[in-house]
Amino acid sequence: MNFAKKEIILFDLDGTLTESGEGIVNSMEYALKAYGITDYNRTELFKYLGPPLIDTFKKEFGFDDLKAVEAVEKFREYFREIGIYENKLYAGIESLLKNISDSGRKIVLATSKAEVFAVRILEHFKIIKYFNVVAGSELDGSRIRKGEVIRYALNKLGTVELDSAVMIGDRKEDILGAKEVGIDSIGVLYGYGSLEELKNAGATTIVETVEELNKILIG
Repeated sequence: MNFAKKEIILFDLDGTLTESGEGIVNSMEYALKAYGITDYNRTELFKYLGPPLIDTFKKEFGFDDLKAVEAVEKFREYFREIGIYENKLYAGIESLLKNISDSGRKIVLATSKAEVFAVRILEHFKIIKYFNVVAGSELDGSRIRKGEVIRYALNKLGTVELDSAVMIGDRKEDILGAKEVGIDSIGVLYGYGSLEELKNAGATTIVETVEELNKILIG
């Protein structure tokens, strides 16, 4: 597979472009505290980075639909003012984005995070200039599945050939979303997912570092 010939490069955000664990976990703790939940290991919360929050509150903490929606709103109370900035770019990411942009290809963000927050993060790190499209979920909880986000992102680009696109992410949701849409995928191990997770999801290829990612995308 020659990824250097892919014309449309889609990136996940958390764990792929940014090391956002601290802010997300702090926001989760803020939400859980509001419901009197303190019986958990903070380190364990990092494994929930990636999947939609509403699913995590329901599956891992037993919240019903209404309570899960409320918990997401509580999460956002902390995240929108503080947690969003408890975050940093992985080393080498801006250079990678510049290299892709300079090569004339299109760069797309495809995240399950609310699109309004994703835009703020890209603006905060001054990298939004590299993106042709920013696609995320809605604040009302719609379009949170990665397959939906990828389709939405590609539709915003216009008519595209699926074999010209590749999705890059650190969790199984990124890989499964790409498979659902019919595009190739690159799993990254410097984020929050594991080698086993990415392999089992069926990633087209897997890289360990940003440097390796740059090498296969740029050549």
